[in-house]
Amino acid sequence: MNQLTVPRRSEARKPGRERIWPTLSSLLRLLIATQLAFNVGFYAVLPFLAGHLGGAIGLAGWLVGLVLGLRTFSQQGLFVVGGALVDRYGVRPVVLAGCVLRIAGFCWLGYAERTWSVIAAVLLIGFAAALFSPAVESEVLRQAVSREEAGGGPRTGVLALFSMAGQAGAFVGPLIGALLLTVDFRTVCLAGAVVFVCVLAGHVWLLPQRIPGRTRVRGPGAVRALLRNRRFLALCCAYGTYLLAYNQFYLALPAEVARVWGSQAPLAWLFALSSLMVVTVQLPVTRWAADRFDLRRSMAAGLLLITVGFGVVAVARPAGWTGAGGLLPAVGFVALLTLGQMLVAPAARAWVPDLADAGRLGLYTGALSSMSGLIVLAGSAASGYLLDAGLPPAVPWLVLAAFPAAAVMLLPRDPSRLEKSS
Repeated sequence: MNQLTVPRRSEARKPGRERIWPTLSSLLRLLIATQLAFNVGFYAVLPFLAGHLGGAIGLAGWLVGLVLGLRTFSQQGLFVVGGALVDRYGVRPVVLAGCVLRIAGFCWLGYAERTWSVIAAVLLIGFAAALFSPAVESEVLRQAVSREEAGGGPRTGVLALFSMAGQAGAFVGPLIGALLLTVDFRTVCLAGAVVFVCVLAGHVWLLPQRIPGRTRVRGPGAVRALLRNRRFLALCCAYGTYLLAYNQFYLALPAEVARVWGSQAPLAWLFALSSLMVVTVQLPVTRWAADRFDLRRSMAAGLLLITVGFGVVAVARPAGWTGAGGLLPAVGFVALLTLGQMLVAPAARAWVPDLADAGRLGLYTGALSSMSGLIVLAGSAASGYLLDAGLPPAVPWLVLAAFPAAAVMLLPRDPSRLEKSS
């Protein structure tokens, strides 16, 4: 089933402690820099969208929520479509098309004043990401596996660097957006569009017309085969459950911070802590895990750390602490959640090539995001109800802790990367 031969871990790990960036191919460097640029442009706009919709546009709160939900669906839900297009047409045309649509979407959003126009622009922005993100991610995965086969180190190291670039972009983008917002929201949108114009120009110039080793595939039955791939579906369920737990960063954590502090003012510092941890610690954590765990055990360890993070708040919650002392459990939750993310996310992505059908890496990469997004969509409503249900203080957090713990049991058995050096 897997189109790529996986080397013994003892062979793949030898160069693992060298600096990764200087050893990467020019294509991998371009793709990782692309992830950084994508997130700078995107997060320069996204954090300020809800305020613009409710303020300048004057949309009702429910309609703002609907627009944001449609953006998520048009992006995450359609990743599988983008992935299938990559398998059929190649990386370059899909990435370039996505950049063009993102530029058009940002420009449109900057000038949109009516509800239908705003919705159309947001859908276009989301669909653009559904094109270029699976293209970039699947090619990074393929290149990381090829590099591993050549003895260049574990694939998880490349994926960790990819995650760090995305996190750095997500950190820098809002700072740029906040600065430009002193002018107006239109300026923010146009600046985001300029970022993608630069990305488009760079890829027209640097991205190869044909990438060696990548074959285009056609023919029916790929989706049916995916849906019969039980091990891949198990990975999707486990990864989706992890994302549902991670989504509490934006649902349960703000409610807890507001309870102990009286406002959500410290939330920005907790988000910054998470970003700083990923940027500074991701690579050492990934190397440490590669020396000790196969992919399944790495994911399991990360999920258990996240479980403990929820448990920290659950244990402290009945005491009713407030003020600075009351924030300590929240800080522990953020730290453990972020450490868990560092173990789970690279390992889950690295596992996909071992489970994908030949030539269908784009489809499987997109499907992982789309299926996981559906789990988050369904579970988030249940999580919100749980937090508002008036249960005893510890109960919601204990229930939330059960999700990542259960995800350990969902992980597929007998991964192909079980061999360890003696």
